[in-house]
Amino acid sequence: MAIPIPELRRGDEAVVVSSGTVKPPPFGGLSEESEEKSPILIFLLFHKAVRNELDALHRLALAFATGNSVDIQSLFQRYGFFRSIYRQHSVAEDEVIFPALDIRVKNVAKTYSLEHKGESNLFDHLFELLSSYTEDDESFPKELASCTGALRTSISQHMDKEEEQVFPLLIEKFSLEEQASLVWQFLCSIPVNMVAEFLPWLSSFLSPDEYQDMQKCLSKIVPEEKLLQQVIFTWMEGRNDANLLGKYHLDSPDGLSQSLDSRTCPCELPKTGKRKYLEPGSILSETDGTHPLNEILLWHNAIKRELTEIAEEARKIQLSGDFVDLSVFNERLQFIAEVCIFHSIAEDKVIFPAVDEELSFIQEHAEEESQFNDFRCLIESIQNAGAVSTSAAEFYSKLCEHADQIMETIMTHFHNEEVQVLPIAKKNFSFKRQRELLYQSLCVMPLRLIERVLPWLVGSLTDHEARNFLKNMQLAAPPTDSALMTLFSGWACKGRNQGMCLSPTGNGCCVKRFSDIEEDFVPSCCACTSSMCMNETCSTIHGDEVKRPVKRNISDSCKTGNAAELSVSVDAHEQPCNERSCCVPGLGVNTNNLGFGSLLTAKSLRSLSFSPSAPSLNSSLFVWETDNNLSDIGSADRPIDTIFKFHKAISKDLEYLDVESGKLGDCDETFLRQFIGRFHLLWGLYRAHSNAEDDIVFPALESKETLHNVSHSYTLDHKQEEKLFEDINSVLSELSHLHESFTIGHMPTDTGTELSGAYNGDCLRKYNELATKLQAMCKSIRVTLDHHIYREELELWPLFGRYFSVEEQDKLVGRIIGTTGAEVLQSMLPWVTAALTQEEQNKMMDTWKQATKNTMFNEWLNECWKRPSESSLQNEMSETGISLKDNDFQDSLEQCDQMFKPGWKDIFRMNQNELESEIRKVYRDSTLDPRRKAYLVQNLLTSRWIAAQQKLPQAASTEASNGEDVWGCSPSFRDPGKQIFGCEHYKRNCKLRAACCGKLFTCRFCHDNVSDHSMDRKATLEMMCMSCLKIQPVGPICITPSCNGLSMAKYYCSICKFFDDERNVYHCPFCNLCRVGKGLGIDYFHCMTCNCCLGTKLVNHKCLEKGLETNCPICCDFLFTSSATVRALPCGHYMHSACFQAYTCSHYTCPLCSRSLGDMAVYFGMLDALLAAEELPEEYRDRCQDILCNDCDEKGTARFHWLYHKCGYCGSYNTRVIKTPTQTPTTDCSTVNQ
Repeated sequence: MAIPIPELRRGDEAVVVSSGTVKPPPFGGLSEESEEKSPILIFLLFHKAVRNELDALHRLALAFATGNSVDIQSLFQRYGFFRSIYRQHSVAEDEVIFPALDIRVKNVAKTYSLEHKGESNLFDHLFELLSSYTEDDESFPKELASCTGALRTSISQHMDKEEEQVFPLLIEKFSLEEQASLVWQFLCSIPVNMVAEFLPWLSSFLSPDEYQDMQKCLSKIVPEEKLLQQVIFTWMEGRNDANLLGKYHLDSPDGLSQSLDSRTCPCELPKTGKRKYLEPGSILSETDGTHPLNEILLWHNAIKRELTEIAEEARKIQLSGDFVDLSVFNERLQFIAEVCIFHSIAEDKVIFPAVDEELSFIQEHAEEESQFNDFRCLIESIQNAGAVSTSAAEFYSKLCEHADQIMETIMTHFHNEEVQVLPIAKKNFSFKRQRELLYQSLCVMPLRLIERVLPWLVGSLTDHEARNFLKNMQLAAPPTDSALMTLFSGWACKGRNQGMCLSPTGNGCCVKRFSDIEEDFVPSCCACTSSMCMNETCSTIHGDEVKRPVKRNISDSCKTGNAAELSVSVDAHEQPCNERSCCVPGLGVNTNNLGFGSLLTAKSLRSLSFSPSAPSLNSSLFVWETDNNLSDIGSADRPIDTIFKFHKAISKDLEYLDVESGKLGDCDETFLRQFIGRFHLLWGLYRAHSNAEDDIVFPALESKETLHNVSHSYTLDHKQEEKLFEDINSVLSELSHLHESFTIGHMPTDTGTELSGAYNGDCLRKYNELATKLQAMCKSIRVTLDHHIYREELELWPLFGRYFSVEEQDKLVGRIIGTTGAEVLQSMLPWVTAALTQEEQNKMMDTWKQATKNTMFNEWLNECWKRPSESSLQNEMSETGISLKDNDFQDSLEQCDQMFKPGWKDIFRMNQNELESEIRKVYRDSTLDPRRKAYLVQNLLTSRWIAAQQKLPQAASTEASNGEDVWGCSPSFRDPGKQIFGCEHYKRNCKLRAACCGKLFTCRFCHDNVSDHSMDRKATLEMMCMSCLKIQPVGPICITPSCNGLSMAKYYCSICKFFDDERNVYHCPFCNLCRVGKGLGIDYFHCMTCNCCLGTKLVNHKCLEKGLETNCPICCDFLFTSSATVRALPCGHYMHSACFQAYTCSHYTCPLCSRSLGDMAVYFGMLDALLAAEELPEEYRDRCQDILCNDCDEKGTARFHWLYHKCGYCGSYNTRVIKTPTQTPTTDCSTVNQ
């Protein structure tokens, strides 16, 4: 029975707000039946467990932050265990699942691997905080709640995205057998000690039905060998409660000391009973007195032998000069590197802490890992260079040099450990404890590595050393690991000659069948079986499940690194103690049944930071990152970089929200209002930025064939982030209402935080809880968006430089800007530039101006975003037509700047004497030539007249305000019967006072209809409210108290001084005009090439530079400023819609370029029928005419006709004759085309 999908469906609560379990969504587009059959179900179950654990941790952290009693030590242990579990899951996904998916579906997995890195950083930050905990730290509880909330949000979103995108792809692209193999490789890539804790932890979150589903799922995943199934299902049932947090209690007297014979050869036990353990007194006496920890020397010797052989092989390659095929050499190096890394992890995490907590060889281990990685990179460079390399000798010498360097480093490291660590450990630990440490060290490795390491190690030992190794391993293992011990023993035996058993009794460690294992899964079988049993098809635990072929489950003990290749030879004269060979099953993870190579031979080693994580090898997923960094970092600025400048502003505001949210628990109303305003600004601008990416940037990336699927994950991010903003807004509203109730009702103190009474106490407690929750939410959204931005810049940003030309990037920037309304731009530009340096501001504005060079954007920018420092002199000169672009004039102006300071307003206030004094100063300035002096004096003499003219409208309005009559000072009505103010053109509640003549008109059309000049509406400074008839500064409402803030219209534009109370109107910053519509990015966009606003359906139109800045070809009215509806033609030209309707009654071609105005297939079909039925006179039948097609611009030949000539290329009749008829009696005109 599969897990009921509705139970896994995610709730409506916010990820960071909900205190209950957040459940995952179902796979997109998949039926419950298909999910029931899929082995991928186990990942859904893991996600459920992770969500429940995160919810519990978050609740505990919030309780701790709000003053409730919490067991801190238990909480810290829970954090540590969860970190280990989730890290191993992430590493295994990166090593197994994502590379496999990347083979089948490109551009999906890399994003999720990057998210794993971000989550790892969150864990690191959280544990840095935990390590700094002190009881007197008051800020620690809230910080812990914030970090936990951020981690919860990040991981929950990551899992949601996997369930929506990754899991359906795995189910779609991989067969059930391949899915099972993938999950099995996943489990075999997790260290043994972590799998033993992971499975019971996972089971603890499942209901009985879910537990049964998981059993069925594992029965499909685990190979059908009973021994392997016993190992996994024993782990799933759990060892004991004490092991749940990963603690081994091996020192307790639990019967771990048994007879070696009884442990090694279960085949000698009765088959019907469970495994018997002897009392400690029956242990074989250790007469030789050999310390078990001496086995570390065996590991050291085996590693040194392997490295010695690698060094010798490198010298052979140098002598032979053949480095064409280094795959075997590289594979061998990969294996020993992995062994060394895991050996180092075991020492750092198990051996050294037990000996001395301060003892550490971390630096030596890091140096070894770095050298192995350098060696691997060198081999790759040699393979890539090939035989054509001109520096072969250099390659040879470096190969030997690196091999010798690794040998020297490891020899020194091993010597220091053997001198400093082993004597102390052997002195202080009993034999029993030494064995336990060795066994725990072995279990740090994953199964797929142990399967290769044990035969390799045992193959390098003598018989006596090998038997002691097995004895110590078997004595150390707990009783619940009997099946695992049997598996390990069998793998170890495969390292001997022909895999002979190493049982000290001479009876072998093999049984002939697995019937004892099958009985209640009790540990009653051994590592070997007869060949007959290996050929039998064993039934699974659940007989009704689909069986998988046994051949997938049995593999060579070490396909790529077997004992024959990786170990020293064993003395051929030594005979095994038993004639039977070990036949334990292999894991089957090294086969290439999925169509991709072994992950152990991937590109590069991943850095482990010496954590207990399983080391993994990078796949081709991460080659992209290396390639991108080579060419894109520090490269020249690109137009598309402007879009990513927004990331800097977003990060700045996110930091503000994160930091300032901590002050909301004790703040005044002004601070809260400012915080809410800043939040809403960020939300609105981030939404505009996300919409631009989703609608324009990401589709552009997806349009490139090699970039399919690259942006889907980021689109999912935007949806999740929008939900986070909505949740924060909800909590902010509730917080604001509580704060308002405090202010209105009970605020007895100056600080506004002390409340009296039980009611106020409850309100204050609720307010503090909300403030703490909000702080955690702000931390969460900051972390989420910061990680999103980081991944976007790392993965997507470089792609534009590689796949898009500068022209394409300019077009993208233009499209993005063209869908951004004026109101958004007015808020966005100051917001972005405030986060940039002056140089970055200049580059961004240069890019914007380049993208909008055909538009009126500069004009709009000057009107809406003038700099306060801009000289009034330059403003006035630009208005009067004086150009400052003349270099000579600019130079002279700079030279006399110190002497000539007054602006136009100052000049207007000058009396005659002061003006004459300024003129004399100009004449006395010897640095000016006569021409410049005359120019300045002329401007001084005319300046008072210019300023006086500009003051005339203001003076006239002042007089009118004082009670004098003004022409048109009376209301006008759009509907006199209903007393609706306005005119025949617009509905509005005011009249405009024309700056040109000082008269009042309802609109500019009313003015132009009765005047001999045109009205400049942008120059309008005053209006008259038609309700109170008071003249006042132009604005959206009447400022007269009697009108009580009467709105002049629903829409008001402060630039165009335009009012409209009926229609949807928006101001286009690129047309710098008001247009009818809902707005840019909603139902219109502005084409930067055509310089006009077009409907969103016309995104893919034919562009014609400044196509709207012309007259209508029919009525000759200027189209750009026309108030009538304009229609775009297929050829790129424009005309009024009314003119189009009238014109097409008799024409079907554009009056400017003669192309067809639409799909003329029906009309041309009628002409075909007409010409087919028409018979020409005999003297014209053989004549042909040369024609030019107006639609496809091709020249060709058509049969003679007086009216109609069909194009032989496109079939259009929209053609013209370009040559007089000729008679070609033997030529078929329909085939004569040029």
